[in-house]
Amino acid sequence: MEDQDIIALYFQREEDAIPQTAARYGAYCFAVANNILANREDSEECVNDTWLSAWNAIPPARPGRLRLFLARITRNLALNRFESFRAAKRGGGETELVLEELSQCVADTRTVETEFQLRELERSISRFLCSLSERDSNIFLLRYFYVMPVYRIAARYGLSEKHTSAVLSRVRRKLARHLRREGFMDRREP
Repeated sequence: MEDQDIIALYFQREEDAIPQTAARYGAYCFAVANNILANREDSEECVNDTWLSAWNAIPPARPGRLRLFLARITRNLALNRFESFRAAKRGGGETELVLEELSQCVADTRTVETEFQLRELERSISRFLCSLSERDSNIFLLRYFYVMPVYRIAARYGLSEKHTSAVLSRVRRKLARHLRREGFMDRREP
């Protein structure tokens, strides 16, 4: 079943929308959650919560790309779950490492005062990613959106881990400069 057909099921409030979504995107959403949580049961719960969230969001939302819409929901749910487990020292460390790596580039979103500012930040980051080579953009997204370990990204692109880490470091510095130019970071920050 194609994405448009699945979305139509949601708009018709047909319960078959959820099993169709799960059949098409279940493994993908599980991978997104598991990269963050590193725990099968928690990741499965997160994916189940994704289906409920999609049911509640569609309508009125009409996603242009269902796969990315579901990935964003799954990622946000997994990050929220990770935060709740953080005090208990769960998550395998990869998510904390990713958040720490990005902390120098992006201000804590809890300090963003309005949804408008958050959307502007998202647009700015999207513009930045479009300015990169396809490989560098994909490496950045795999690391910081999908929370993929560096060794897996390196293997995917036939690079050494050291080279992949260098690419990520270079892209983070470029992102910080970009965000400073666009007024999202204090110009005195590194």
